[in-house]
Amino acid sequence: MREELSELIRFESADPRLTGIDVSGVIVSPDMKKADVLVSLPGNAKARGEAMEGLMNAKAYLRKKLAARVELFRMPELRFVADSEPVTDRPLAKLLRRARRGRPKTDPDATPQASA
Repeated sequence: MREELSELIRFESADPRLTGIDVSGVIVSPDMKKADVLVSLPGNAKARGEAMEGLMNAKAYLRKKLAARVELFRMPELRFVADSEPVTDRPLAKLLRRARRGRPKTDPDATPQASA
């Protein structure tokens, strides 16, 4: 569901307020009635406010298109929530940065080896 929403927002939405929005996660309630869509918003406070307003205006369109793409018994009501955790602080992003640098994960409990 996250991938489909991300694709809908990025490529199929004509609203310029939705530029730069990244869907970072979707949390669906157990009864499948509501889904919290975590979005990373661009720029300053004004741009974030406009982006959230654009998402609220596009909510019905996105839900309808999502229902056509994802086969679910019940399509949940979408609630957009600004993701407070920056994308760079995510565990996967940390692993990718470490892999690019070529450094293995250090164990904080390991004692340094003395050279002979």
